[in-house]
This record gives sequence, C-alpha cells and structure tokens, in this order.
Amino acid sequence: MAGSILTLNAGSSSVKFALFDTAAGLNATVRGEIEDLDAAPHLLARAGDGAVLAEKHWPPGTTPSFAAVLDALLAFADAHLGHDGLAAVGHRVVHGGADHIAPEVITPALLTALEALTPLDPLHMPDNLAPMHALAAARPALMQVACFDTAFHHTLPPVAARFALPRAVSDAGVRRYGFHGLSYEYIAGCLRRQFPALARGRVIAAHLGSGASLCALHDGHSIATTTGFSALDGLVMATRCGSLDPGVILYLGRQGHSFADIEDMLYRRSGLLGVSGISGDVRVLLASDDPHAREAIELFTYRVAGEAGALVSALGGLDGLVFTAGIGEHAPAIRAAVCARLAWLGLRLDSAANAADAGCISTPDSSIEVRVIATDEETMIARHTQAALRGLVT
Repeated sequence: MAGSILTLNAGSSSVKFALFDTAAGLNATVRGEIEDLDAAPHLLARAGDGAVLAEKHWPPGTTPSFAAVLDALLAFADAHLGHDGLAAVGHRVVHGGADHIAPEVITPALLTALEALTPLDPLHMPDNLAPMHALAAARPALMQVACFDTAFHHTLPPVAARFALPRAVSDAGVRRYGFHGLSYEYIAGCLRRQFPALARGRVIAAHLGSGASLCALHDGHSIATTTGFSALDGLVMATRCGSLDPGVILYLGRQGHSFADIEDMLYRRSGLLGVSGISGDVRVLLASDDPHAREAIELFTYRVAGEAGALVSALGGLDGLVFTAGIGEHAPAIRAAVCARLAWLGLRLDSAANAADAGCISTPDSSIEVRVIATDEETMIARHTQAALRGLVT
C-alpha cells in the first residue's frame, strides 16, 4: 500500500491537517493548519522538525470559498508527495449519533445520514461535512473515512447515558454522547502499550484545552464522561459555560434574549472569557494580576476537581489521573491546583516533576499515579483511515 494519508480536523474558522506516510510506520511527515477561514485565510505547513514547507496568505476581505482553500491544500500535498500521492483522507467528525460507533468509509449514503445528524450538533457538523463534500467533488476517486469523536463513548452504560427526561424525548436521541473520543482513544492506547497495569485499572483522563472534558476509563473503556448531549456540558471551557442549570436558559428567554443570542452566549461568550472578561486563554489569565482572571482560573480548577470526584464514584475508586491536551500538557499551575483539590484521595504531586511537564508527576508515596501524556488526535484518525484502506485493499 503506497501513498500518504491526509487527516483533516475542520472547525468553524480553521482546519488542522497532517500527512502520514503509510510506508514508514505511519509517521507524520507534515503538520499544519489553515487559520482565519472567515477573514484572511492563512495556510502554514511544517515538517516534523518544524521547518516551514509551505505558506500561503489570502488577502484580507477576499474570503475564498472552502473549495478554493482546499484546492490550495491539495496542490501542496501533490507537490510535496510527488509520485506516491494521497491514498486516502481521514476526517474528524464531532458527532456520530447513536448509530455510528466506529470509523466508516464515506459514501453518498453516509453523507446523507450525517447531514441528518446536523440538528444534534448544528455548530460543528456543517464544518465537519464541508471538506467531505468539497473532496467528493474535487477528487471523487479518493477514499475518505469518517472518524467519530462520540464513538469511543458507545461503551457508556445506559445509566450513564440517560437523562431524566420523558422516554419519547430520550428515544428521539436526546442522551449523553460524550466528546473528545479520539483523544481519549489515543490516551487509552498509550496506557495499554506503556503502562499496562495502570490501563487495566481505574483512570480519569483529563482532556483540558479550549474545549475540555474528563473521561472515566475502566480497563481502557469509557464508562462515564463529563460532556453530554452537546459539547457545552461539563467543565468550564475557554468560551463555553459547561454544566448549567436549565432554568438559567428559561430565565434568559423570559428576559427577552433570543434563541440565537442565548446560543451565542453559551458557546462563545461564557467560560473563562465570560468570567474573566479578559480572555479564554489560560496562558493570558495565569499571567494576569486582574482578580477576575484569578476567579476564572479558580472556577476552572474547582469544576475539574468536582467533576473528577463524581467520576471517582462512577469508577468505584481511582488508580490513575492523566492530563492531556493544550492546558493539561503545558500548564503546571493548573495541574497543581487540580491535584491540590484531589489530595483527599491520597494524591501527592511531585512539584519538580510537575514544573518540568514530566511524564509521571506524582510522588512515589502517592496513592494515585498522575501522568502527563501528549494526545494526538491526528494519529488516531490516520490509524483508523489506514485500517479502512487495508480493508478495501485486501
């Protein structure tokens, strides 16, 4: 099997991409991003050593179509890869609903089915589907694979997935789905390969980034998670509120806020940004002397620790805690604050190891093993895509 796999993680204003060589152990040869899609798109591709391989700016205000931006990415891939070219494209899809619990080769029928899921996640699904449609038009013979963020959580027991709503509403698909599944799947795989004894136990994985959640892993399987029907639920995030009394939404509606305004508030103007009034970026808040910044950080760590306590109950105890994603991997102060709130479990943090972002950051006498593991959703997408490709070839 020759050629490379292109992975795409498309959002509302950016697309992260990577190229993986299928003939060299599925190593990422290129990683990059197209930013500011809705203003002045900027494509930047780097080699594994950080060297810039390609860069393209579109003039501000031109707002090229997504198809045009994708064409530029494909042109770069063709020029970079030469003869072998692309073998397949793998996509991150935020929502797979109740039926899509494993990666699937994209067909017209699957695209229709995924379009039907858009009401479950109207903010993410259109962005996830746009590159699929564009690629189907530009390269109809190129295999595409959908990798679902919700799929990893299909092992949730019914009691963890159900809301206390009328059964007719639940039967219509309103339930806990969970998100960040590709990240958790990668972490579970790392634990199995590197720390098998811990992997067989009770672990909380903390995916802390601009989007944030926790996942309770038992023997590597998801049994509970903090995100729910949507990616709004659970922890405080960069601009999302996290868990909220539904009565607040009713109150805002009665006060004259439109549905669109409430949606925008909860997704884009709340969270760390809303509480601090400064930024949704933890780095900015940690560097600030503003008391509102400190309040935002305190609320963030309070909620992480509180939700972790609930997952300890779901697991019946705790053997390990894994920090991952942008904040989890690179913010020692956040990890220290969370671990201090979990000291009641017998968790003891090694301050020097934590400051160095070391792999194991707990002390030898800690009853909980605490680790920092870098996540890699793109690699997970590439692995799934390669497996689908092999299935078709054989």
